[in-house]
Amino acid sequence: MAAAVTTKTTDLGDSRVRLEVEVPSEALESELRSAAAELGREMRVPGFRSGKVPAEVVLRQVGREAVMDEAVRRGLPGWYEQAVADAGIAAVGDPKLDLADLPEQGAPLAFTIEVGVVPPAKLGDYKGLEVGRREPTVDDEEVQTELERLRESLASLETVERAAATGDFLVIDFVGSVDGEPFEGGDARGHLVELGSGRLIPGFEEQLTGLSAGDERDVNVKFPDDYPAENLAGKDATFAVEAKEVKEKRLPELDDDFAVEAGGYDSIDELRADLEQRIAEAQERAIEGEFREAVVDAAVEGADVTVPHELVHAKAHEMWHRTSRRLAQQGIDPQRYLEMVGKEEEELVTESEPDAEQALKREAVLNAIVAAEGIQVSDQEISEALREAAGGADASDKQVKRALKRARAQGADEALREDIAMRKAVDLLVENAKPIPVEQAAARDKLWTPDKKEEGAGELWTPGS
Repeated sequence: MAAAVTTKTTDLGDSRVRLEVEVPSEALESELRSAAAELGREMRVPGFRSGKVPAEVVLRQVGREAVMDEAVRRGLPGWYEQAVADAGIAAVGDPKLDLADLPEQGAPLAFTIEVGVVPPAKLGDYKGLEVGRREPTVDDEEVQTELERLRESLASLETVERAAATGDFLVIDFVGSVDGEPFEGGDARGHLVELGSGRLIPGFEEQLTGLSAGDERDVNVKFPDDYPAENLAGKDATFAVEAKEVKEKRLPELDDDFAVEAGGYDSIDELRADLEQRIAEAQERAIEGEFREAVVDAAVEGADVTVPHELVHAKAHEMWHRTSRRLAQQGIDPQRYLEMVGKEEEELVTESEPDAEQALKREAVLNAIVAAEGIQVSDQEISEALREAAGGADASDKQVKRALKRARAQGADEALREDIAMRKAVDLLVENAKPIPVEQAAARDKLWTPDKKEEGAGELWTPGS
């Protein structure tokens, strides 16, 4: 485990704190040697094999100050996480870092951080909360939708001797050209097109309707202005198309033979029953998630939490950054996403402020419940969470130990401990909550209370107003 940093915390008010952090010289020296070793893998120095330059040589060649600069850059995220964990705070938004001059050899590194924190919450009643919970209901239409999806997956394409219509599949050869010149990637043989799918350039599929096998036709289209290939974007093009085959999609009958092919069921009734059960189970999982969130929100409603707007805005930015990272992982450019929804980043952030405020209130209340109930998280629970993240039962003990070592080195084990503690707090709320029909919950929230009417000078009162 990395050497612990020492931290002094000062409350700045308005849910902000200053952390004065000191990294011991031994931790700094360890990071220095690690940075030197990393640089040594990329350096070529006469007398040493490529990638095998010792740290001492790197320090002489590059200079201690330059390597120290890289070491601090690499180490800061982990030291920050350690400092936050040591201070026992839940940080919100981007920290403001003030780093002093790099220390001399043998001296510690000192820096300060100013950051927003989740505000404290004064708890109200949080046990025995009555919260609406809907029951799973599966209607015939949902089952039929799943059956149709299965039919589509098992459909066959059969060649027919007629003109192609919308919904048919057409096998074509084509060669595309712009200004009479063929362009790269603009030709194909035996290409299968579903007419009406809208997968090709606008206008292309519509001009293929009515073709029969052996027919030829010139298809004239215009590439969209935002077409990925810049050399084609906005250009007029002509495709010389020859139809090879017309194919019609044939859906299987919903009978016992279909049930066997769809999954080895004995009858269509058995398949329907299984689909109904699976839909109900999926609904139950969704309902459980809704109920857990509603129970936490009921506890928030009964608590007293004040969240400064500056903190709300920082949280909203934090939420967008998480979303943008997730989009990037899915291969979607976040900037392109903003263009698609027609919003600027700041506009989207501002719109998400109500969600950000509620998220902060939830976190504040759960933190307070963790403290009030003395909820603890064992090392074993952390290991189990890491095992689950590493692949569940398939993860080896070696993988789990490696993940735990990495988490501790980055100061992330305490963040994981806090996350598990908050999940246990949610479990406690849910276990002690009383589910009631959603109709009853909705009616209760509109009840008129005589005592409150007197206080409200005749205005209708509802919980939370």
